[in-house]
Amino acid sequence: MPMTEAESLVLEHLRHIRGAVDGLREDMREVKGRLGILENQYANLSSRVDRIDGRIERMEQRLELIEA
Repeated sequence: MPMTEAESLVLEHLRHIRGAVDGLREDMREVKGRLGILENQYANLSSRVDRIDGRIERMEQRLELIEA
């Protein structure tokens, strides 16, 4: 049974949509990967800032700038 022009047009649109969705899926994988890297870097930075804060507090105590 031959395909009508309307059916052919619908299939063409569906193929285009599938291609667009595949592209978005790949973009999302990349974004998730980058977000994971940023989260890891943030956690490391936060830990470093916490350690620096503790060191500054100890220095302030030694210099008697704050009470122990």
